[in-house]
Amino acid sequence: MRLWETYGIADKVTAILNEVPDYLTTHHFTRPFLTAYQIAIEFARRHPAVVTAIGKPLGGAGTGQHDSLTQYLAQRLSEQIKTGKLLHIEGSFLSNQHLEDIAFRSDNQILHSSLTGTQYTLSMYRIRE
Repeated sequence: MRLWETYGIADKVTAILNEVPDYLTTHHFTRPFLTAYQIAIEFARRHPAVVTAIGKPLGGAGTGQHDSLTQYLAQRLSEQIKTGKLLHIEGSFLSNQHLEDIAFRSDNQILHSSLTGTQYTLSMYRIRE
């Protein structure tokens, strides 16, 4: 938890969620969710020194590592939401039902979710309305 507090990671993630570029303020669905992958990709783009301090790779299928930046952010966000420390962020899941693959772009690299095709769901987060 020290890294989380030392680097103000909650505030950095909040800024990312507040600045979702395709947020249509006039639509009745309100804010879109970002998956943990999308948050991690943008976090790495904005805060490379913090990512270096965290010391985890971005993640994705085929990395051979189960301890990723994506997993770290998702776990911490979930914990903080559950304990009431992040009341302004809500989480949800994207089901794997009928989902074969989901891919994300990070710079010139394509990352495939390591969770599709498993019993695990993809976590998603947004600013609470």
